[in-house]
Amino acid sequence: MDFEKIDIFGNGQHPIVIAGPCSAESEEQVMAVASELVGKGVTLFRAGVWKPRTRPGCFEGVGQEALQWLARVRKELAMPVSTEVATAVHVEQALAAGVDLLWIGARTTANPFAVQEIADSLRGVDVPVLVKNPVNPDVDLWVGAFERLYNAGVKRLGAIHRGFSAYGEKFYRNAPQWQLPIEFRRRLGGIPMICDPSHIGGKRELVLSLSQQAMDLNYDGLMIETHCNPVCALSDARQQVTPDELAIILSRLVHRSADGVNADFHSYRNRLDEIDDRLMELLVKRMGISREIGAVKREKGLTVFQPFRYNETIERYTKICTDGKLDVEAVKSVFEAIHMESIRQQLRIVNDENQ
Repeated sequence: MDFEKIDIFGNGQHPIVIAGPCSAESEEQVMAVASELVGKGVTLFRAGVWKPRTRPGCFEGVGQEALQWLARVRKELAMPVSTEVATAVHVEQALAAGVDLLWIGARTTANPFAVQEIADSLRGVDVPVLVKNPVNPDVDLWVGAFERLYNAGVKRLGAIHRGFSAYGEKFYRNAPQWQLPIEFRRRLGGIPMICDPSHIGGKRELVLSLSQQAMDLNYDGLMIETHCNPVCALSDARQQVTPDELAIILSRLVHRSADGVNADFHSYRNRLDEIDDRLMELLVKRMGISREIGAVKREKGLTVFQPFRYNETIERYTKICTDGKLDVEAVKSVFEAIHMESIRQQLRIVNDENQ
């Protein structure tokens, strides 16, 4: 897929900044927020017109009427505007109101039928579209949404990383799982990537640190929910910042260059490549031993999975991680992947599958 640059973002502004309230609550609120964002480095104004809520009874947006408030922002403040769409009717109404950019939300991205409906409604329309990652950690589903839009002729596409849902108590509202957008960008290399720290963190106190992490990972921009009076917001009050707080966040971001590779840097990369090659050689050898163990287990009638051995291994490497200043959970996930591959290899032996 060959993606075009989304020129509505401005003349090379970095980072791209999309800001505005979670929901368009009233015409006065929309104009107040937009007016305070003028001159604060915002590229595009955002506001939710239709709000998909987890449970009924919550504020689900004003609907079509709010599109006229966005049109007023566009006309009076000369600020491009954007909103989320989830159906073909939303697309039709937003385009009729002159909305400059559309984005597809996480719940909609998770539904291929809904994405296809939106893609079909955009055939022959030249408008930039951003796609949030699906709520579940599924890179294929995210990529699939882009393929549907691209096949419908939509070429001005960008991605929004808003984190992934996880059950239970957690530090983040939606776990960032940075490795997933990294894998997504590896597959769709030329696509702009926007970070939504508001939805990842779920708390305004986390917006700055998450925004900095996104900049350090060479993201193209940020989508930050901004409200003049966040505590009174009708949706997502906890994660919205004021326009002045947004200005402070943007001023504190450290911008690092993605260029500047020199001979010293190449030497470090060469050393890492040598280590990685050795790791791969060891991994191949490890799987060979796993297959030998599988043969013994088959002969003696033993189960493939041995819980005590797995727990023993994890405990041993937890101490090594702590001593080596490594993140225990990150290393644990690596060993979980290696362990699952070992199990797969042994299952093939035990069940005589293409030994």
